[in-house]
Amino acid sequence: MGRQVYMPQQANTVNQIISDIYTRESRRVFATLVRLLGDFNLAEEALQDAFSAALTQWPETGIPDQPSAWLVSTGRFKALDQARRRTRHDQLLQEVAQLTDDDDVDAEYMAIEDDQLRLIFTCCHPAIAPSVQVPLTLREVCGLSTEEIASAYLVSPSTMAQRIVRGKAKIKDAKIPYEIPTLSELPERLDAVLAVIYLVFNEGYSTSEGASLTRVDLIAEAIHLTRTLISLLPDPEAQGLLALMLLHESRREARTDVDGDIVLLEDQDRSTWNAALIAEGVALTQAALRSRRFGFYTLQAAISAVHAQSSSYDSTNWHQIVSLYDVLRQIEGTPVIELNYAIALSMRDGPQAGIELIEAVIRDGKLKDYHLLYSAYGELLSRAAQPQAAIAAFETALTLTTQSPERRVIQSKIDVLRNI
Repeated sequence: MGRQVYMPQQANTVNQIISDIYTRESRRVFATLVRLLGDFNLAEEALQDAFSAALTQWPETGIPDQPSAWLVSTGRFKALDQARRRTRHDQLLQEVAQLTDDDDVDAEYMAIEDDQLRLIFTCCHPAIAPSVQVPLTLREVCGLSTEEIASAYLVSPSTMAQRIVRGKAKIKDAKIPYEIPTLSELPERLDAVLAVIYLVFNEGYSTSEGASLTRVDLIAEAIHLTRTLISLLPDPEAQGLLALMLLHESRREARTDVDGDIVLLEDQDRSTWNAALIAEGVALTQAALRSRRFGFYTLQAAISAVHAQSSSYDSTNWHQIVSLYDVLRQIEGTPVIELNYAIALSMRDGPQAGIELIEAVIRDGKLKDYHLLYSAYGELLSRAAQPQAAIAAFETALTLTTQSPERRVIQSKIDVLRNI
């Protein structure tokens, strides 16, 4: 099968295809370039050079049968050319030349799929501080912006940028290898990798900023990486994480209306939920629970499975969900889990029970910049017939989110309360 050549007037079509390829494949290409070049910054430059070359050449020569392979090959030789021009980098030139001597390009890119997982394990190496591992991976492997990662961690972008720089320096200074651990080493490295994938999915499922509620590319990437990981190590918690993601993903189409506005869980059309994803997610959850070696992700998947198997919001088994959250609080007693427990408790015992717990979370102060805390607080205050307090809570939530769909749903709640 040959290249497809486009006429000059079709250049816009080629540019759109290149843009799509960048969205889908750029981080995988980057991961392979990191392996080949042994340097994050050099790989990032090579990636950008490769896509610039594609924008110039593909409208004339056509799109290659294997675009990612072409980008890897072009990027590495662009890096070699740059190294040749930088005479003071003789040692780097020698290292890069050794990595690019193979004339068989196929041999270089056949492991592109594995390279992304390899880079995750590199970023999550035990020699790197735990507080740096996940942010570094989110930035370098998945391409999230420093601002997006800082939002997920509830810290300033400058603080997060410093962590990421330290992580890259540690990999270089300690000569940490770009490789997937042996089977005996995998279990001790698993927790950090699962944490990375979980945060990637969360950013895709509910973006920290922008016009869209979701980023489908990040959701797909997280699911793909987890499936690859399970093929290497069928760990119950990895299965639980995959189950959790599939169960959430099953509801994606129902989460927004035709205008892109958020549709809350209680208002969603459950007939549009993806039955195949639910079935796979429930089966994975049950398998993980049967292992009795489950934890944080599996328990969350079990909670999602209760929702997924409920025929309506009113028929949801809130007693079971509260019980599952009770166990989850013992395993992972974070303020976010406490918030979710409070919401579930309010559904079982009434809004006042949830309000008291949320007020304790607010006093704790660890989620002071978390808009969902104040949004949930406003919702419970509204249900408890305290409209003025609810408005104040929603207004606080509004100041803390930059995501357009969430801002619209919060503003609509404020408008309704003001008209009561």
